Amino acid sequence: MSDEPNLSSPELDAPTAPPEPAVAVETDSAETRTARQQGASRKRLLLVGLGFAVVYAAVAMRLFSLGSASDEHTEALASGQTQVSTARPDLLDRNGEVLATDVKSSSLYAEPRRILDVEEAMDALGSVIPELRGDEGIRKKLSSKAGFVWLRREITPEQKRKIFRLGLPGVGFMEESRRFYPGGPLAGHVLGTVDVDNHGILGMERAIDRDMGLDALHAAGFGGEREMKPKRLSLDIRVQHVVRDEMAEAVQKFHAVAGVGIVLDAHTLEVLAMVSLPDFDPNDRNQAFLKEHINRATLGVYEMGSVFKTFNSAFTLDSGKVTLNDVYDTSPLSFGSQRITDFHAKGRPLTVPEIFIYSSNVGSARMALKVGTEAQRAFFEKLGFHSKLDTELPDLGSPLYPKRNSDVSTATMSFGHGISVTPMHTAVAGAAVINGGLYVEPTFYPRNREAAEAEAHRVLKPETSDKMRYLFRLNATPGTGGSGSKADVPGYRVGGKTGTAEKIEHGKYVGNKRFNSFLAAFPMDDPRYVVLTVLDEPKAELTGEGPATAGLNAGAAAGAIIRRIAPLLGVMPKYDLPKGTVASN
Repeated sequence: MSDEPNLSSPELDAPTAPPEPAVAVETDSAETRTARQQGASRKRLLLVGLGFAVVYAAVAMRLFSLGSASDEHTEALASGQTQVSTARPDLLDRNGEVLATDVKSSSLYAEPRRILDVEEAMDALGSVIPELRGDEGIRKKLSSKAGFVWLRREITPEQKRKIFRLGLPGVGFMEESRRFYPGGPLAGHVLGTVDVDNHGILGMERAIDRDMGLDALHAAGFGGEREMKPKRLSLDIRVQHVVRDEMAEAVQKFHAVAGVGIVLDAHTLEVLAMVSLPDFDPNDRNQAFLKEHINRATLGVYEMGSVFKTFNSAFTLDSGKVTLNDVYDTSPLSFGSQRITDFHAKGRPLTVPEIFIYSSNVGSARMALKVGTEAQRAFFEKLGFHSKLDTELPDLGSPLYPKRNSDVSTATMSFGHGISVTPMHTAVAGAAVINGGLYVEPTFYPRNREAAEAEAHRVLKPETSDKMRYLFRLNATPGTGGSGSKADVPGYRVGGKTGTAEKIEHGKYVGNKRFNSFLAAFPMDDPRYVVLTVLDEPKAELTGEGPATAGLNAGAAAGAIIRRIAPLLGVMPKYDLPKGTVASN
């Protein structure tokens, strides 16, 4: 057997396969790597885009919400649910001087739905307006879902500037009309004042709303920037200044608790001046409602005392049952336990002029009783002593008087006790007594004499008015012994009557507390103006203790007023020339 292989064997003839690797390895190209990175970037961009879309959707929803809140704000204003101050006409005095006008002011509001952080907003606002810090009412407003709320009306320009710089979202400003009174307290009780929405609440401001229908206009949404014609009043601001100045000095000088001064045109009954002290500044409406700031001229009612002897003399002389030459017993007059006496008794019978100038209570009572209770009552009704005044000013008091007539009430009312009226009642009735006998209701608007006489009713015969002018002048003429001589002003023929009434406390008259007054007119040969001055509880000038009579204080104040206003009103002085003197041109 041979050792060489058999070359023809089947295993040797088949081809032999290469060995198979254990793991297959694939190698990436550069293009493949780039494609894969781009795909990953697209996914990231898609996620970022979706995130922004969500954010934008949230912002859009918030903007829509804020838009809705602003719409609610606008709708609230339009529907009157949110009060915005109404425009008002300027008030002018009779010579065109501005007494009241509108100025622009800013008010602070919020839209609570836009407030991001209530506490932060409270702190920020409190840094400018300290009263807002910790105010639970404001916190409650800001925490609500309301579309609009007021935070503070009538803020100052400095407050607005500081709040604006805070940049608080949801807090804004609204321009409104605010009332401004250039004279401050000068005519406060005549003008009155307005509330925060510019609505009249006192004085002629209230009357303007009533007469012009401003309340209805505002309620209907027409009160905003509506142009209005100025409203002229009867006041003469020059005269008003003099009256306030002199009455303030008298109150201080005689240590009184209050004072009143009134000047009327004797024929038209226009109110040229009206002062009640203490008064208030209408620019600060909160002052208007303090008890001590009551309008004593037209709202307070008082026993006016011996000033009423003016009306007693007038109605008794007018009756024809009493003449200037009559003489009356002035010894004490008794009604059971009640006794009427004179403060300064003369101890003898007095003529009618003497009863007037010496201010005799007993003489006045006997005159009234001679004419009768019914005649007195009818005359007092004609003078308006039983009803409120019929005038534009809304702040009016109702007189107090006996409901049943008696001899006692007739006697006491003859010298101003037992009947209470306002000082304005007294001044208006005084005008009727000296202007020829025509009673005209007072007015705070300009009115000419013809228009006044068309509304007048006669209360006295013209000849009776002449007699009363004589008595007035006699009482104020120095040297006659009259109680009104302190009111005399050389050249201006002043006349008048004093009144001193004991005040009532706890139902009893208090001897050391008096209500003093002086009813004056000038010039008495042709009266043009009536002046009434009142001092409540005046005391001795120097010591400040003890009572003082009306002639010394209220009379002196009236004279000081007349001395200053007569030239302003065009009243020319006349002087009696000595006998034998020839006047030259």
